[in-house]
Amino acid sequence: MQVASQAYAPYSRLRVGAAGLTGDGRVVTGCNVENASFGLTLCAECGLVSALHAMPPPATDGTAPAPLLIAVAVVAGDGDPLLPCGRCRQLLLEAGGPALLVDTASGPVTLADLLPASFGTADLAARRDQAAPSPPPQPNHGSQLLHQTQGATAPCQTSYH
Repeated sequence: MQVASQAYAPYSRLRVGAAGLTGDGRVVTGCNVENASFGLTLCAECGLVSALHAMPPPATDGTAPAPLLIAVAVVAGDGDPLLPCGRCRQLLLEAGGPALLVDTASGPVTLADLLPASFGTADLAARRDQAAPSPPPQPNHGSQLLHQTQGATAPCQTSYH
């Protein structure tokens, strides 16, 4: 609830906060940040995942990967749980995996239950083209500009390669 109070929500007036517990015992938080161009609004879970990756690694040599989330709670400003939207469920999948626990009004459930048949990094590797062919050479590649030169009776063409 405390991080929800820091949300920037002048349009919906729905302040949302998210807190996640990492496998190494740290807590990371995020809040929603709205924008007049509504599609650019950031959900609280986006802020949480960004903060997770911005955290210094627990190892002193700086080579440890970002810690995985093991549990997440998303709440409105009144403290009642909110379920992450589909976009945020996908973000949380990469930050914690299908076993990530998500708090709901009826208790914690796994992300696998909230995002069945998910698409993850293993799917990308399995479906990626093995070797993409080189594109064929393009004659006259570049920009062309047709313009009328003062006093000319036909248009001129200028090419930039």
